[in-house]
Amino acid sequence: MSKSKKFILGVFDNEEKLLAAIPKVRGEGIDIVEVFSPYPIHGIDPLLGYKMSRMPIAAFLFGLAGLSFAVWMQVWMMGFDWPLLVGGKPFLPFPSFVPVSFELTVLIASLGMVGTFLVVSGLKPSLNIEVLDVRITDDKIVMAIDSTKVDVEKVTNLLKENGAIEVNKKEL
Repeated sequence: MSKSKKFILGVFDNEEKLLAAIPKVRGEGIDIVEVFSPYPIHGIDPLLGYKMSRMPIAAFLFGLAGLSFAVWMQVWMMGFDWPLLVGGKPFLPFPSFVPVSFELTVLIASLGMVGTFLVVSGLKPSLNIEVLDVRITDDKIVMAIDSTKVDVEKVTNLLKENGAIEVNKKEL
């Protein structure tokens, strides 16, 4: 049996109010579990203390793997496995390798990025996520705070003072 989690949910209707409230909440020593929004909010990651993603490094490595595979495949096929002399051209015409190399670089990089994102995010077909508040898919922004680690009344007052239109308690 899984342990239930208890959250305090501060519901905001405006991203400017939320962005102003995050430093004040974190300044009081309160850890914000997550902020849920129906759209991306520019500049929220540093406020929540998130580090820069390492996905660009993964993209570069997957692209390098795709490029290496494409060049190796073409050199092997045209130079060793089935060399054809066509019109006196060399067995390894590197300028003609460019389109295939580019396409395989992009293909392997994009498929690798999708796979990496799914693994890192923990997304899988059997994943069942409970939504904290159904309005986060429509027009509201919700700040979730773990209620087991804080004084509930203090957090409730702090959220209301900093622009939350309502504060709810939710147990999952």
